[in-house]
Amino acid sequence: MTNSIMRKGLIFLTTIILVLSLAACGGGNNAATNETPAGTPAPTPVKDEPKADTAKVSGTIKIDGSSTVYPISQAMAEEFMALNGDVNVEVASSGTGGGFKKFAAGEIDITGASRPQKDSEKEAAMANGIEGVEFKVANDGLTVVVHKDNTWAEDMTVEELKKLWEPAAEGKIMTWADIREGWPTDEIHLYGPGTDSGTFDYFTEEIVGEAKASRGDYQPSEDDHVIVQGVSGDKNAMGYFGYAYYVENADILKAVKINGIEPNDQTIEDGSYSPLGRPIFIYVKKSELARPEIQEYLKFHFSEGKELVSEVGYIQLKPEMYEENLVTVGVK
Repeated sequence: MTNSIMRKGLIFLTTIILVLSLAACGGGNNAATNETPAGTPAPTPVKDEPKADTAKVSGTIKIDGSSTVYPISQAMAEEFMALNGDVNVEVASSGTGGGFKKFAAGEIDITGASRPQKDSEKEAAMANGIEGVEFKVANDGLTVVVHKDNTWAEDMTVEELKKLWEPAAEGKIMTWADIREGWPTDEIHLYGPGTDSGTFDYFTEEIVGEAKASRGDYQPSEDDHVIVQGVSGDKNAMGYFGYAYYVENADILKAVKINGIEPNDQTIEDGSYSPLGRPIFIYVKKSELARPEIQEYLKFHFSEGKELVSEVGYIQLKPEMYEENLVTVGVK
């Protein structure tokens, strides 16, 4: 018993001595004292990670031109400004011809066009030291439309369209029956783009055979929404404009097949929708390509922004064509 008590006492005494020794050395609790034990290497300072370049582009980009290209330019502008809040992109629509006039006068940076730039338009721009760089942005199918309840003019030939729209038709081809026997004798009411429109130029060249050759007794407008309203509200109306405006209003309009071919994504892309399938463009001042805000806008336009082409109703180009555009911009 005595030996047992002595052993317990010795163990208790040893424990007290050990505890007191640890306390004298700080108990190893460095967190409480914020001291580093002697001989312990100092911690390696944490270096700041290199910060990403946060420089933002700023400025104003002015765009005008084709009403056909307008939906693309407007969608691009909205999305680009959402990502680049210090850039203001102004988009207007005065027609292809009107846009080229403003472009030549130096009033805008970019113009949309539903046809290539004419030599006379290039010369007018060059006279002011302005050279335009052409970019294809999408494929379009110029679409002839009638009222949703029109059950007879669902398929027309190029020859029938020429018979209706050529200059000689004015005052003569006035009813549906004048185009094809058996069609109604009701009077036709025509709507179409104004004479400054590239769509007007393209349609008359491909259908009539001469650019700007058209009957004059139709309701012209540079605003395609006016044409939509006119045709959708009149069972005996007909009009034409870019494919996107038909897609947007397919519930109230009917697209006329041309030589048996309906305008749709596939027929426009594969070229079978002829002769009204076509590319559409933007033109940019060559001297402005290096401006940071314009370069970033075009980079967006031809990379992630190209998805907007489909969203507004047009047909995307092949991927390699967008790559070529980026090379021209100077970002690839």
